[in-house]
Amino acid sequence: FSPSVLGTREHWDAAYERELQTFQDIGDTGEIWFGEESMVRIIRWLEKHKVPLDSSVLDIGTGNGVLLVELAKSGYMNLTGIDYSPSAIQLSEKVREKEGMSDIKLKVEDFLAPSAELSGFDICIDKGTFDAISLDPSDAVGKRKLYVGSLCRVLKPEGFFLITSCNWTKEELLNEFREGFEILEELPTPKFCFGGRIGNSVTALVFQRK
Repeated sequence: FSPSVLGTREHWDAAYERELQTFQDIGDTGEIWFGEESMVRIIRWLEKHKVPLDSSVLDIGTGNGVLLVELAKSGYMNLTGIDYSPSAIQLSEKVREKEGMSDIKLKVEDFLAPSAELSGFDICIDKGTFDAISLDPSDAVGKRKLYVGSLCRVLKPEGFFLITSCNWTKEELLNEFREGFEILEELPTPKFCFGGRIGNSVTALVFQRK
């Protein structure tokens, strides 16, 4: 991928500072990455596979925290969201407060250098964070490797990793996560037709840690 400001912390700090101000002004929670259907897809998979409601869930790059709120509304009780942008965590705290979901845990954390207390999760979810890391102008390849290493540390053996991406194909993601993970399922995403060829603009996969 070509390096992009979308891969920099400065970009996300500025973006979430704007969204935080907008939330304080008019109560708008901001953009939901990949749309509401992406959240429905994740929750439906968890419910279909009867994932216990007390399972520990980590949202990697939680942004405005809306996914965690939806998980809480679906009955999930052990929810943690992290983001390296303090403004994102401030925003997600405001959203949590507005929705009355005080049990959701939120922390400023850089997933590429996670603190020791970030460990033992049953489920990790990523909607767009791995995409953003892939666009980092400084050593994106090295940072992707750090990401996979961090994921191995924070996710329990046999834990589930649900990733939604608009930059990577299924085959590419299988290659990126080949060490330590096996594919369980590809989740259905909207298809588009262009020039007589059918494809997906978004890839959603479920991995299990070996």
